[in-house]
Amino acid sequence: MKTLEEYLTLAAEAHGHMCPGQVLGVRMAMLGLKALGIDDPAKHRKRLMTFVEIDRCASDAVALVTGCRLGKRSLKFFDYGKVAATFADLESGNAVRVAARDDSRDKARSMFPELGDPSRQQLAAYKAMDDAELFTLHRVRVNVSPQDLPGRPRSRVTCDQCGEGINDGRERLVNGRILCRPCADESYYESVE
Repeated sequence: MKTLEEYLTLAAEAHGHMCPGQVLGVRMAMLGLKALGIDDPAKHRKRLMTFVEIDRCASDAVALVTGCRLGKRSLKFFDYGKVAATFADLESGNAVRVAARDDSRDKARSMFPELGDPSRQQLAAYKAMDDAELFTLHRVRVNVSPQDLPGRPRSRVTCDQCGEGINDGRERLVNGRILCRPCADESYYESVE
């Protein structure tokens, strides 16, 4: 595994800036991998799956360290609004959930009051704090269905209404018709045509 500073340099390049969330994400991923006994994420990328719980800076850093990607189906996003991630070893079945401690913000203020700005205080403190001051870590169990595993699609069907293809069991059966989620009224968008 790379050093914290090496990962932070790579994270800043990939994300476009360095911020407290990047530090949290890098450290969170390093801690999660260490707890699973994975010292080289690139070497073990086929057996690692990561679940992030926020769509903010920390998630980019977690992806960078683990090598898990949405397109490889090894990175999953759950919109819980929490600076937390679960790291699962698909080979062993072991998994850990690492969450940022909310009280670390107050600790950052008290560690670096001379920096004034909360973001600068957090940036400095999150690099210096011990893991236990910054995170909680719990062993967890993650049940991953075959349709959610990395690799080629397990199934593919066509929506009876719009004709678009649907992979991996994401279709809905409505009144005997196979529908994609948007056609089954589960869409995040609305057609303007």
